[in-house]
Amino acid sequence: MKTDEANGPDNRQGPSHSIPVALSSASVYPLTVHDAFAVSHDLGYDGVEVMVTNNATSQDAKALQTLSERYAQPILAIHAPTLLLTQQVWGSAWNKIQRSAEMAATLGAEVVVVHPPFRWQNDYAETFAHGVRDIADSFQIRIAVENMYPWRVRGREAKAYLPHWDPVRLDYDDVTWDFSHAASADVKSLAAVKELGTRLRHLHLTDGTNSGKDDHLIPGHGQQECVEVLQYLAGAGFDGAVVAEISTRRAKGAGEREEWLAETLAFAREHLGQLA
Repeated sequence: MKTDEANGPDNRQGPSHSIPVALSSASVYPLTVHDAFAVSHDLGYDGVEVMVTNNATSQDAKALQTLSERYAQPILAIHAPTLLLTQQVWGSAWNKIQRSAEMAATLGAEVVVVHPPFRWQNDYAETFAHGVRDIADSFQIRIAVENMYPWRVRGREAKAYLPHWDPVRLDYDDVTWDFSHAASADVKSLAAVKELGTRLRHLHLTDGTNSGKDDHLIPGHGQQECVEVLQYLAGAGFDGAVVAEISTRRAKGAGEREEWLAETLAFAREHLGQLA
């Protein structure tokens, strides 16, 4: 068995398929980015997606490189701070994208995940598709725009994103598909993934219901076509990454968070055909 002098045995199952299964640092919230690397190593994930937040370590390329080396976990993606809750991180919208791309290039991550512009970001939204393409080309990385969902106020849909929450219909070179967001939008993921074709660059593995809430459930615990999509990608030559992005903030008992994340990893390995 391969060992790591600092961390003991490397108990990862050698994937029989080239699709890596990584862990989003968002999946250990409210724990830290450091915890994400430790959990990813201990459970046998293939790497980490770092979500840039108010946490200082998540914004520090040198600190992230140290964690990556310590835990033998490559950083496969950087999630730009384009969420509503991270609007104060790294200043203007374009600065968020630029700095995320720079960090990804520095750390050897191939993908930056971004959310589409909010409706009040008019100037940014007007040039968004062209702008992310230029930044991606400049840093020789992929900027994958994530599918979102309509906001509803008093039962009516409110326009929250420009030009739209659905990237399938828009002119983006690369897309991140999130099952929980698809559930919130009442979208069938398998059909969307097939329509995206080679534009699908990144997959957030989670689940959800049609309740309108962004649940980020363990895959298989909601109504999305997680099994079918993973099986399809395994046979379709998908060359991106599958990233676990479930919510574990309600975990209470000792080890419960790790149990949920281990279940998510096992689900991915099984339906990608990576189990011996």
